[in-house]
Amino acid sequence: MMEQLKEDFIALFGGVKEKVRIFFAPGRVNLIGEHIDYNGGYVLPCALQIGTYALVRKTGNPFIRFYSKNFPEEGVITVSYEDLSYHVKHGWANYPKGIITAFQSFCPIHTGLDILYYGNIPNGAGLSSSASIELVTAVMLNEVFEQNIDMIDLVKLSQKVENEYIGVNCGIMDQFTVGMGKLDHAILLNCQTLEYRYLPLEMTDCTIVIANTNKKRGLADSAYNERRATCEAAFLKLRQHVNIESLGDLTSKQLEQYEHLLSPVEKKRVRHAVTENERTKQAANALEQGDLFRFGELMKQSHISLRDDYEVTGTELDTLVEAAWKHEGTIGARMTGAGFGGCTVNIVKDEYIPSFIEQVGREYTQKSGYEASFYVVKIGDGAREITEEKEMRL
Repeated sequence: MMEQLKEDFIALFGGVKEKVRIFFAPGRVNLIGEHIDYNGGYVLPCALQIGTYALVRKTGNPFIRFYSKNFPEEGVITVSYEDLSYHVKHGWANYPKGIITAFQSFCPIHTGLDILYYGNIPNGAGLSSSASIELVTAVMLNEVFEQNIDMIDLVKLSQKVENEYIGVNCGIMDQFTVGMGKLDHAILLNCQTLEYRYLPLEMTDCTIVIANTNKKRGLADSAYNERRATCEAAFLKLRQHVNIESLGDLTSKQLEQYEHLLSPVEKKRVRHAVTENERTKQAANALEQGDLFRFGELMKQSHISLRDDYEVTGTELDTLVEAAWKHEGTIGARMTGAGFGGCTVNIVKDEYIPSFIEQVGREYTQKSGYEASFYVVKIGDGAREITEEKEMRL
């Protein structure tokens, strides 16, 4: 595939392959700890071996040329350094444009660039394609212009771009996982302090299977903003009585003591945030003890909390997850991402994967009318340059 991408680059921009460099940033899936990153709690994601490739070459031109193989109908998008502002007409290219704009604070860039992007993350699946294109661009600029910027700073830069340039008020989990992922490991991340540790995710006889509802997440953005605002309002009430910096600091016992301060809806939302945070820490302990079945049970509890207390699942996600729970090869299953469509994450015994896909897919279609897509994925490393040696292993 690397050779084909280089040929595509040369066919599009001309020149020779030898001067083209290749970078990669993964997608990510969150195994447990949903709607927690903006509440200052713990999350437990991992990077995937699918993601976004960026091929780049310096030029002598005073502009940047962007092209995506995923959006060929948009052709080559040419942008001058004199105007790197957000433009709706530039669509997907606003993500790398935002990174280039932010990167100017580290290193003023005037050298021309030709960049070809290709992503094999399923569109709209909630596996962080936006964070992937942000980090692959940030790492690319860091290496091409030899800035030696720490990965954590590139992660923070990418989140800032998504918040302020793109206008999506996301937490830091996506960018952190894409930048800091590690092969065959999950990351236990404290979203308040950015303290983290890697946990071996040894799945010798099972694999992660992503199931996409293929339902457009029409309510996800508005519901996300609403849930976030509710949690922030509840936090302001609680912090007047409890010494906490975020809902991630609150315990179930403290919530029980002070829940009378909250409205019924606030109480449900906070209960999810608090119990999900506790579940995530328990899940980390289960991984460290090699107890994948306990981990799977915590995934189930997470989905139930997201369904009943946070109310972000919906018919399609519930149908997919409940079908997975009934299958004999399932170790754990839950929704992942913002909710109201998107994906479920499942840990499935290898020998049962074909029947899992067939049976769960059939039941989902019968009950929902949609056809699910399934992706068997492996855990991978974070954003990086693809060298000749690594290319040989792909």
